Amino acid sequence: MTDHTLGIGAAVASIALGATVIEKHFTLSRADGGVDSAFSLEPEEMKLLVRECNTAYQALGEVRYNTQAQEQKSLQFRRSLYIVEDMKKGEVLTEKNLRSIRSGMGLKPKYYDMLLGKKVNCNIDRDPALYGAMIS
Repeated sequence: MTDHTLGIGAAVASIALGATVIEKHFTLSRADGGVDSAFSLEPEEMKLLVRECNTAYQALGEVRYNTQAQEQKSLQFRRSLYIVEDMKKGEVLTEKNLRSIRSGMGLKPKYYDMLLGKKVNCNIDRDPALYGAMIS
């Protein structure tokens, strides 16, 4: 973000919108004058900008797609996709051999429609949870 506004508010807010680089003019003293001095930051303001941007970034938290410790126990109650018939390498996933059942150890049911018609890339005995590595 290139910031020619007065103060640090716009730059800090840009962090919440995904900015990772902020360009801000810097001067040792606005009293020295200069073309950009009116919207340039002095040293203490620059320190404040850095501190507030770091605070804003940390406040966003972090995205976690893995299972949290407190969710581990609930996995047994979730559904996932399972192979319900013996399958040979190259056979196609159908409504007959693919089901959404408990426990939630395999691919999520939201992928069911997308997987119908796909081929398995190995021999699979009945009852395992379906994982991406099993599909070609």
